[in-house]
Amino acid sequence: MQQLLADLRSGEFKQAYLLYGEEAYLRLQYKNKLKDALVAEGDTMNYHYFEGKGTDPNALIDLAETMPFFADRRVILVENSGFFKKTAEQLAAYLEQPSPTVCFVFVETEVDKRSKMFKALTKNGRAVEFAAQNEATLKKWILVMLRKENKKITEAAMDYFLQKTGTDMENISRELEKLFSYTWGRDVITIQDIDAVCVRQVSNQIFDMVEAIGLRNQAKALKLYYDLLSLKEPPMRILFLIGRQFNMLIQVKQLKKKGYDDKKIGEKTGLHGFIVKKYVAQAARFSSAELRDALQSAVEADEAVKTGKMNDVMSVELLIIRYSSEKGRQ
Repeated sequence: MQQLLADLRSGEFKQAYLLYGEEAYLRLQYKNKLKDALVAEGDTMNYHYFEGKGTDPNALIDLAETMPFFADRRVILVENSGFFKKTAEQLAAYLEQPSPTVCFVFVETEVDKRSKMFKALTKNGRAVEFAAQNEATLKKWILVMLRKENKKITEAAMDYFLQKTGTDMENISRELEKLFSYTWGRDVITIQDIDAVCVRQVSNQIFDMVEAIGLRNQAKALKLYYDLLSLKEPPMRILFLIGRQFNMLIQVKQLKKKGYDDKKIGEKTGLHGFIVKKYVAQAARFSSAELRDALQSAVEADEAVKTGKMNDVMSVELLIIRYSSEKGRQ
C-alpha cells in the first residue's frame, strides 16, 4: 500500500494496477483515489468501466490500443472480472507490452497468485492487497475518526463497539456515523450509546446462540434463532455459521489444552484480541467430545436438507434443541 501511496503523491503511475483482498472498504477508497488521479474530472471519452465475469478480454485490448482523445492516457477500470482466477491468456500476454497510453485498474476480491494474469501484472504493474485489518490498526483508525469529530471513548467501550460491529471497516464506518449523530452535543461515547444505535452483526448473534446452548438456556438459544429468521436470515447460512463457530471453539480448546495463552491463541486462530477471552470462556462450557459431536451434527443437518430429508428451518431448530438440553448432551 505504501508504494501505491507513493505513486499517488508523485503522480507517476504504472500501466496496470490490481487492488485485491477481503477488506472492501479499503479497496473502494483506493479505487476512487486512483480513478480521480488518473482521469481528469468530467473526462468520459478516455475512461471506461467494466464489471462482472462476462467482461471480454479482447474488447479491453481493443480499447487499450485506441489512442486517447486529447489526454495523456486511456484508463480502463475492470471490477470483479475473475480474470485472476481463470484463464485470460491473451490479456496476460498483452500486459507484457501494453500500449504506452493505457492504464488498467483491476479490482478483485479474490485472486490466484499462480495465475498468468497475476504474474503478468505484478511483473509489469503494481498489485496491492487489502487484507482484513488487525485489531491495533482498526483501533488507530477509529481513534482518528473520533478525533475528527472531537469525540472520546474508553478502551472498554472501544472493545465493546468492535465486538458488536465486527471488523469490517465499511460497517464500522457506518456505525460510527450513527454514533456521531446520536451523541451530538456530547464528547464521550459510552457503552449505553453503542447499545442504543449500533446493530449487532449476525456472527455475534451466532456467538450468543452458541453461548446460550453452552449454558443449556434453550429458550434464549431458540429466541435468538427465531430473531434471525425474522430478519430474513437464511436457515442454511445460520447453520453454516453455527458449524463454523463450533469448529473455532474446537481449535481454541485444543490450543488452550496445549498451554497457549490468549495472545498466542489469537495469533493462531486469527481471532482479534478483544474477543479471544470470550471464545476461551465459551469453549470451556463444552467438552471436546461435545464440540466434535456438535460439528458433525451440523454437517449431517446440512446434508439432510440438501438431500430433501428435512426442512431447513426445522433442521437448525432440532440441532439447537439437542445441544441446549441437559438430556441431549448426556
